[in-house]
Amino acid sequence: MFRIVQYSIYVLLLLCVSCAKQQQSSHSAVRYAFSADSAYHYIAQQVAFGARVPGTEEHTACADWLVKKLAQFGAQVQNQYGTMPNYAGETQPLRNIVAYLEGNTQHAILLCAHWDSRPWSDEEPLYENRFTPVIGANDGASGVGVILEIVRQLSIRKAKGEYIPSVQIVLFDCEDMGTPAHYTGKEREHTWCLGSQYWAKELKIQNSKFKIQYGILLDMVGDPSATFPREYFSMTYAGNYVEQLWRTAAQLGYGRYFVNQAAYPITDDHYYVNTIAGVPCVDIIDYKPQNGTGFAEWWHTQQDDMRNINRQTLKAVGETVITTICSR
Repeated sequence: MFRIVQYSIYVLLLLCVSCAKQQQSSHSAVRYAFSADSAYHYIAQQVAFGARVPGTEEHTACADWLVKKLAQFGAQVQNQYGTMPNYAGETQPLRNIVAYLEGNTQHAILLCAHWDSRPWSDEEPLYENRFTPVIGANDGASGVGVILEIVRQLSIRKAKGEYIPSVQIVLFDCEDMGTPAHYTGKEREHTWCLGSQYWAKELKIQNSKFKIQYGILLDMVGDPSATFPREYFSMTYAGNYVEQLWRTAAQLGYGRYFVNQAAYPITDDHYYVNTIAGVPCVDIIDYKPQNGTGFAEWWHTQQDDMRNINRQTLKAVGETVITTICSR
């Protein structure tokens, strides 16, 4: 009951604030380069490997490709290998991909997404289809594709001697290894987002969070009808950065995607970046409250493929993010 009351107050405050913000958003922003075709291509290349389920050849092949791609753009790249207990209490190996592109700022901005895909299609209508891995074009690959294109554009600006912020890139593994619907064993907490939990704990141990100013998580950012509300944890821990991103989106003409609406708390990678690492992090995530799951009707099904990836949505997200982080 407390959470419901607290959330209702949050919604009321957000509605009041959004009315004031609409007038501030009438100015146009300087538009920084971002190629939706390029981002789309990077998503298609990930999907071409097949489902990126941890422990499979497809997973390894895609990871190797991602490492090479980031290095090609001039980033310093390393693999972060580790283990976390999974939903059954078993040891789950993981491979986060961590990269750094040095820019003109001492503190870095974190750009992150998860690159794995779900081993089970829990939301398939037919039970026998629920044990087939999800290809994950939108749920996973879309966020990675947008980040790759942003890093490519930043590397071009850097080569020209133009201003760019320093950027920390983290592609999280095992985000989608959460408890499957068919599991009947003991219920455990924190079974999702294993890669971000591991990364956040390691960052805290290293005591290096001061190097990261704030973070932006991209999750499911390719849907043709995507809407990105102001998610509860994002507003709680990184409200100022939410305001910056949504204001930039409105100035660029993308207000129909970045809506001034509140969303319930969503357990996503940003939650652990915020609560464990102590780094303010915003979740740009497509949320559809009218659907039973809260997400697209093809979420965690076999229909999460390239047919549901839209270039205009990628452009809206990519331009909003790169314009926000490059504006001084």
